[in-house]
Amino acid sequence: MVPELVLVDREAIIRELRQVFDARTSETMLRVLDRVAEQVRASGVTREDFRELKQVVVDLVESHRHSEARLGSVEARLERLEAILQELVEQVKVLTQTVSALATHVKEMDDRLGNLVGRVMELSYREKAASYFGYFLRKPRVVSIVDLLDTLEQRLSTQELNDLLPLDLIVRGQPRERQELGEVLLAVEVSATVDEGDVARARRRATWLRQAGYRAIPVVAGEKVTQNGETEARDQSAVILRDGQATLWDEALAVWVVG
Repeated sequence: MVPELVLVDREAIIRELRQVFDARTSETMLRVLDRVAEQVRASGVTREDFRELKQVVVDLVESHRHSEARLGSVEARLERLEAILQELVEQVKVLTQTVSALATHVKEMDDRLGNLVGRVMELSYREKAASYFGYFLRKPRVVSIVDLLDTLEQRLSTQELNDLLPLDLIVRGQPRERQELGEVLLAVEVSATVDEGDVARARRRATWLRQAGYRAIPVVAGEKVTQNGETEARDQSAVILRDGQATLWDEALAVWVVG
């Protein structure tokens, strides 16, 4: 018995396809189905087999619809996440600006505090010169730069004098262990934390005093000394006075006075 041939309901299928796919894709799929139908007729497939084929098409359409729905949901979530991420980026920018401003403010406050501590220390060294300098100088006493101005103005250029005038402290006295050397002047730079810049200023200003005829020694004084500051002091033979304790005194005396 010859099996019943299946006739594909083209109109029904094309309607189903166009609900989901564009016209070009639908036509392409329909042509494929036409070729399948030809093979069906040639192979003797029954109407029941065709119903199963049609159901496959329907299932394919439904699966595509669900896939598009899921894809749309995913895209919506991605858009929400992108908006949240952008908001977080803006918040981070604001936070970064706030932290930067705070860091600048803290640095300014730290600089002001350092300057204040330095001024207080300078007054302490000035008022207690005998305590700070007495164990390596005999009869130490603070000298006002005003008392030296006549000599300084005669022997220094205006630029050199202007650089010398801000010197924190000048102390006069005789080296306790080498009194035969006579009086020396200490060119003292005071800072809460001594660094290489303080050493450079002390050395330069001691040089101007020597140029004016005084036997001057550079001294830096403070609560702390940076590593670079200590290295520079050793290189320049400058005395370090830290918490009332002097180091490099003998080396500075040998270079600046004896030598």
